[in-house]
Amino acid sequence: MTGIASSASVVHGRDLPRGFHHACDVVVVGSGASGMTVATLLAEAGHDVLVLEEGPYYRHEDIGRFEPSTSLRRLFREAGMVAAVGVGQTPIISLTLGRAVGGSSLLTGGVCYRIPSAVHADWVEEHGLDAVSERALEAAYEEVERRIRVREVPEALRSESTNRFVEGAQRLGYTMRSLRRNTGDECEGNGRCNFGCPAGAKRSVDVAYLPSLVAHRGRIVSDALVEGVVVRNGRACGVRGRLLGGRYGAPSHRFEVDARAVVVCSGTLHTPELLSRAGLRSHALGRLVTLHPAARVVATFRDKLDGWDGALQSCYSDDLESEGILFNGVYTAVNVIAAGLPGIGPTLLERTRKIGHLAMFGTMVHDEAGGHVTAGLGREPTLVYEMAPRDLMRLKKGMRVLAEMALEACAEQVILPIFGMPAITSRKQALDMERDPLDARRIECMAFHPLGSARMANDPRRGTVDESGECFGAPGLFVADGSILPTSIGVNSQVPIMAMATRIAWRLEERLSRARSLRTASV
Repeated sequence: MTGIASSASVVHGRDLPRGFHHACDVVVVGSGASGMTVATLLAEAGHDVLVLEEGPYYRHEDIGRFEPSTSLRRLFREAGMVAAVGVGQTPIISLTLGRAVGGSSLLTGGVCYRIPSAVHADWVEEHGLDAVSERALEAAYEEVERRIRVREVPEALRSESTNRFVEGAQRLGYTMRSLRRNTGDECEGNGRCNFGCPAGAKRSVDVAYLPSLVAHRGRIVSDALVEGVVVRNGRACGVRGRLLGGRYGAPSHRFEVDARAVVVCSGTLHTPELLSRAGLRSHALGRLVTLHPAARVVATFRDKLDGWDGALQSCYSDDLESEGILFNGVYTAVNVIAAGLPGIGPTLLERTRKIGHLAMFGTMVHDEAGGHVTAGLGREPTLVYEMAPRDLMRLKKGMRVLAEMALEACAEQVILPIFGMPAITSRKQALDMERDPLDARRIECMAFHPLGSARMANDPRRGTVDESGECFGAPGLFVADGSILPTSIGVNSQVPIMAMATRIAWRLEERLSRARSLRTASV
């Protein structure tokens, strides 16, 4: 590999003194949940694999020692400032996206759901995608869950913050169940999974897959911005780009990679532009994006809870799944919580002094496809999102129910994520909020699972990739990230994305092995 030390498995691209030109069997663009999965499985099968990652590389031991503010600067895309631009009655929605070797898997709370049966059934019955039925993905689910060590969170790891909402839920007749997470049995309950695990318990892909990738001679180049897919004679045959080794991480040396197959795993926001630059023309490309809009509700209790003492996410309720509403427990780093509390001056100071008395829980919406991705002014694309009126009502109902749970557990007051709204102290006030036609732009909203900008379909008129993940009209060009999911799934997307990527990797491996056998036979 010209310009890269042959002994290095993970190369810091910013430190390379010159560009390079490399040839391999498969080049994978992106090293997150999907990219690392595809690359590792293909390398284990004996194929020569190179992964190109725009972000930097940090060892997981170092990430575990980062302060949350350090993680925001080094691991989060745009330092955590990515947002969907709301149209009409839609809040601005902040998006958590990773930009480092390991991608967004470094930043998840570790929650592991499978795609609900009803969603799989819809994919088969309404979209004709038999290849991604629940039964068809069973082996892939099992493979992923084995590697990342999915376990149910013990009740002993529930924080007192979570316990208060569980108590209120039970009094109101809602069922709370333990979440499944990719932390094995090593979780200490440090409550900061989104910023790096001090105990090294979370099995993000840099822990669960990367060691096997490098053991099987797979390579990763970090700080490598892929700017285009190389197409010759109508077929994808590589990528080109620049290393981010210039002043303040600006693009510097150029590189080019020749490959028999190109697998794009850049994520829902960045994959469409890369495919467009490759000449792909699809009506669905960049459109029909779903987000799972979410909000968190904070409650203040008289006694001290120390809600950070326990698993960041430990239980959930899907009692309102039929209405498109999911409740997930959450309690993040205290400095992040403090920064998000309402008020200024003495009011904010008083709230931060009582942070040990706070409890928190989240609600998430199974949304309609209201987003589309376009090219931005700089390197980052623009995501525009219009929330359906139905989804806005779902979000408000989720907040109302959480407020009722907290009040039923004897919370002194509840702080709803609505700018300018005073804390509430009664269920009537919570119900009034739900009924009030408030300006949706006042809601503090967030999302973690952008999906669907390069949808899978059985017809090029309905999607961008086929059931093998290969782009319609662009042989040799594959997509395996969350952009290919045909619809919103209503649950955390880590395992679903990795299962889809596993299945695509298995199919691609079969194709590459057949081609290799034919080349060998011809010789």
